[in-house]
Amino acid sequence: MAAVEGAGRAARGTGEWARHWQYAELPGLDLLRAHYVRHTFPRHAHDGYVIAAVTHGVEEIGLPGGVVRAGPGSVVLINPEVPHSARAGVPEGWGYATLYPSRQLIAQVAEESGVLRGTPGFAPDMVMDAQAARMIAEVHRGAEEGNPLAADTLLRGVVARMLQRHAGPLPAHRIVAAGAADAERARDVLEARMCEPPSLEQLADELGTRPFALLRAFRERYGMPPHTWLTDARVRRARLLLEAGTPPAEAALAVGFSDQPHLNRHFTRIVGVPPGAYRRGRTGPA
Repeated sequence: MAAVEGAGRAARGTGEWARHWQYAELPGLDLLRAHYVRHTFPRHAHDGYVIAAVTHGVEEIGLPGGVVRAGPGSVVLINPEVPHSARAGVPEGWGYATLYPSRQLIAQVAEESGVLRGTPGFAPDMVMDAQAARMIAEVHRGAEEGNPLAADTLLRGVVARMLQRHAGPLPAHRIVAAGAADAERARDVLEARMCEPPSLEQLADELGTRPFALLRAFRERYGMPPHTWLTDARVRRARLLLEAGTPPAEAALAVGFSDQPHLNRHFTRIVGVPPGAYRRGRTGPA
């Protein structure tokens, strides 16, 4: 399949392509359909959920509990704020259809389907469910064909299926030590001063701790070191700006990247498509 309507990314000589977009009739949802061979996703996290159906090849997902290998017929389930990475598990790469539902959408389906109230969390990282995988692919097909009735029906059906079979209340992250509290304070500082962040030593001094202790606490709390978390946070904020129609060059400076090429490199690695393609998938041609 070629990238649709210029909104995807094709890498010459690799057989890679991707489309990351929103369908106006499915609010609270991002869609990604792609085939990756050489592309690797660095450690990152999402504000919402990931529900991904592998259609061919093998994807290797690095999660806090270890590496998961997902092949055809499998569905990968990742909760909000869970750090993870991804890469091809076989030389031919992997293809998948991914749903990125917001917390609000998942909570709404959970309540309406009678699964539970509040914010659900998936227990397994991956399940074998060929029917659910087909439903996820059909959500994409319905959206791409401009069939909102089919797309919305299938979306709610597959989300309810996953919730009924594999979810429970999403546990709140409890602060269990002073180091965890320092990590959360450090995150707040980095988020507030994204464009001019302090060094690790300066950050530790501000919080009244030592650099190595802060680094260790931050890794334990967020699954990645502060500089990696900051890059991920910058990309997340850039996504919001691009969704609002901000040009990539302006978004780059607004989130603390030195120029657009730096945004392009990090954004493409984490999101899977370049900023320009991502923006077109939401606002139409620039």
